[in-house]
Amino acid sequence: MNSRAHYDVAIIGAGLSGLAAGVRLAHFGKKVCIFERHNAPGGLNGFYSIAGRKYDVGLHALTNFVKPGVKGTPLGTLLRQLRISREELVLCEQRQSRIALGPRGGASLRFTNDFAVLEAEVARAFPAQVDGFRRLAQRIRETVYSPGSPALSAREVVRAHVADPLLEDMLLCPILMYGGSQEHDADFRLFALLFRAIFLEGLARPLEGIRALLRLLLDKYRSAGGERRMKCGVRRILARGGQAAALVLDSGEEITAGQVLSSIGGPETAALIEAAPGAEAPAAAAPPPGRITFVETVTVFDREPAALGWGEDTIVFFNDSERLDYARPDGQVDVRSGVICIPNNFVSAPGPGLPDGVLRATCLANYDRWAHLPEETYRADKARWYGAIQASIRRFLPPADEAAVAAATVATDMFTPRTVTKFTGRLNGAIYGSAVKSLDGRTALANVHLCGTDQGLIGIVGAMLSGIAMANDRILRPA
Repeated sequence: MNSRAHYDVAIIGAGLSGLAAGVRLAHFGKKVCIFERHNAPGGLNGFYSIAGRKYDVGLHALTNFVKPGVKGTPLGTLLRQLRISREELVLCEQRQSRIALGPRGGASLRFTNDFAVLEAEVARAFPAQVDGFRRLAQRIRETVYSPGSPALSAREVVRAHVADPLLEDMLLCPILMYGGSQEHDADFRLFALLFRAIFLEGLARPLEGIRALLRLLLDKYRSAGGERRMKCGVRRILARGGQAAALVLDSGEEITAGQVLSSIGGPETAALIEAAPGAEAPAAAAPPPGRITFVETVTVFDREPAALGWGEDTIVFFNDSERLDYARPDGQVDVRSGVICIPNNFVSAPGPGLPDGVLRATCLANYDRWAHLPEETYRADKARWYGAIQASIRRFLPPADEAAVAAATVATDMFTPRTVTKFTGRLNGAIYGSAVKSLDGRTALANVHLCGTDQGLIGIVGAMLSGIAMANDRILRPA
């Protein structure tokens, strides 16, 4: 058992940003320890097991994919900073994905890891808008995502380039579904970041999913000398003189650290801070908790989804309404829009693929409608909404024989906002954190910094880059 009482750096949370920060710091000889309340790493991008079958959480796709040899990209930076080779990730590219809007996906834009495909699709479906779309793409290429750049409405910037409301919604839908912490709109800096990550670069998936990535990060962290305490969360951050003076663990033990990186979210970190005995309380307002959360269903088949007629699309972003309504729904779930992911439809190298066929479907949800249900009601509502979500997504997939789908189904599961909060501590089950970001990672305490979602970088690559950036900029080479 680890008995050290002082660290150069304490990291709160073993999610992807915390793990990446730990790897980076350990490589430079820092005495670093990651404190994780639960018994498995990953946080919002982890996995769980039921009846011996493992289910990924969070990971639909790894964004920012580029071919080997392409220089100056986020993926290249990530691999170099964490000393990971591309071969270790075993990345499988998407086959093709779609943005489908309308009652049965009648308006559809197909995209791949070649941006020219999306450009041609816009020219086909919106010929009068394609020049504006090209100008928008160029502006996105030139946009810098930094604390000093101005905050702008993504909708307003998109609208200044394309005049068709349907195309506006089709461009916003994937960005919001994959990283929108704000209702109805997004900061244009975030929009540009994710547009580049999804469309100008591309989507891929480690062959074994999130477990392979977590194993790789843990191996790098351990081999560099990093320490980790699982089932050992941080209960309080004791503040004195504008600094974190000590961390109180769930066990009641106190440890100290020169610097603290928190990957658990801005509001969640602020809630841990209290005055040390005899010290004045820190005077700083906490960022508001986020409101955007989701439910997700997982259906497991005994055959490839392609055998059921679903072999082309890797990911489908859908919305069946006249306008995209990206907001916390009044009811438990909003099945009008969401994301369909078929992990089998990433193109893998010859050889064994995934052991099962998998179909995942994600829809917006309301945390308050799930949080305090009696267990019997909770289970009944999960079963009811599982069926409603399957009925909704089938409108956006090629027709399939119902009897064949039923016969091929070997397992199902569904997680809710209540599940998210239980296993991550996220207030409101907010997947993308607070709508108020700290792009420089600063908190009320000078030696406590945020990394991950509430530092402003979203997605698998974004989370790890956030951890790396905060390790570099706040600890290894602070300004």
